[in-house]
Amino acid sequence: MQLSIVAKTLGLLLMVFSFAQVPPILVDLIYSEGEYLTFVFSFILTVLGGLILWWPFRAIKKSFRLREGVLIVVSFWIVLSLFGTLPFLITESISNLSFSNAFFESMSGLTTTGATVLSQLDDLPKSILFYRQQLQWLGGMGIIVLAVAVLPLLGVGGMELYHAESSGIAKDRLTPKLRNTAIALWKIYLSLTVLCALAYFFSGMSIFDAISHSFSTVAIGGFSTHDSSIGYFNSIPIEMIAMFFMFLAGINFSLHFVAWNNRSLVDYIKDSEFKTYAMVLFSASAIVVIALSLNGEYGSATETIRHSLFQTISIATTTGFTSQNYSNWPAAIPVFLIMVSFIGACVGSTGGGIKVVRVLVMFRLGMKEIHKFIRPNAQVSIKLNKASINEKALVSVLGFFSLYAISFIFIMMLLMFAGLDQVTAYSATAATMNNLGPGLGEVSQNYGSIGETAKWILSFSMLIGRLEVLTIIAIFHRAFWRH
Repeated sequence: MQLSIVAKTLGLLLMVFSFAQVPPILVDLIYSEGEYLTFVFSFILTVLGGLILWWPFRAIKKSFRLREGVLIVVSFWIVLSLFGTLPFLITESISNLSFSNAFFESMSGLTTTGATVLSQLDDLPKSILFYRQQLQWLGGMGIIVLAVAVLPLLGVGGMELYHAESSGIAKDRLTPKLRNTAIALWKIYLSLTVLCALAYFFSGMSIFDAISHSFSTVAIGGFSTHDSSIGYFNSIPIEMIAMFFMFLAGINFSLHFVAWNNRSLVDYIKDSEFKTYAMVLFSASAIVVIALSLNGEYGSATETIRHSLFQTISIATTTGFTSQNYSNWPAAIPVFLIMVSFIGACVGSTGGGIKVVRVLVMFRLGMKEIHKFIRPNAQVSIKLNKASINEKALVSVLGFFSLYAISFIFIMMLLMFAGLDQVTAYSATAATMNNLGPGLGEVSQNYGSIGETAKWILSFSMLIGRLEVLTIIAIFHRAFWRH
């Protein structure tokens, strides 16, 4: 294990991340709220932290392997979350915020979970609110994916980082050069963000709210600048825009790239994962509409359809925006929505969850076993986009499901030992591992009331969800550290 190259790369990445403190400074200067020194100090401390890690190993020219890449990815998300706490801890606008709470908020932002310990958001300085939204936007596409485009300029290769962070059955390059692939993905990401912000603005949001919510919408994060989330605006056009861009952000960005290059929507229709993703959202929405109608939750069909569609798309894509407190709906509906979040968005999107393609493969594997049971001698292959899935990929998916289930049960039990009731423990584990955000029970509105031990457990759960269980568990295996 070449720890020197790990430290050097972490230092470089931290120094690059320090510039994330600049936009909130500009926001503060525009609104004259006197918070700019918070971000100046955070910038200085982050740069110093990066220099301390980078300086002793600056002359090292070694390239790193996959093991170093995995360690860098895991370490960087933890280190970044640590330095991400600085504005929350330094500012005087948030009183009595413990380090545990600040770390939880930072990790939640960077992993695009959207779980928060903060309240009275409407009264916080706009620079702090913007910083929270920006954390989600940076974490959405993956800071490592951005780093892949930057690191070659700094003399560090990025291929192993890309493979360590990227998930799914396949990690295809969109262009011959990995750096160009990263740039292409970020161009799409930025374009969707700009379009979303413009749509929000022309629908009645202020410039600040439009930009802030475009960050968390396209990142599928769920942070808002208001305690009531999207419900604050009470606007059907705004909710429709949010649903549209949440849906787009939940699609594989590689598919967006291919469709844009070909100037054809047919590429979406041909993709098995996209069709399954759209079907899941449609079916789940229909079930919620019917369930709410039968229970008479709202006085009109319009309100029933409106809130059903919004909450279903928000939770199913693992965004976590709310227009209503869905935890107060008839008991079966919130539990059903939480279960839908396990499926999540498409691989290669900004969404969380197990990912649609894995669920699709597992379903087809189950159908294959049923078919073989009926006809033992039949030769049945599992196909995805008309191509057979090889045995290695199938084993990988099965392994992921096994480790995911074990990790889920382990975290849920730890939370119950930490004092949470069964409903809260179950939903909090699901909400963090799936990078959803809002849960049920004690965490339906806010995570501030749960104990600090539970917050650290859930912070780890968010990291597992963001980097996916295989990446995290790998570093705990003794074979990982052997030479």
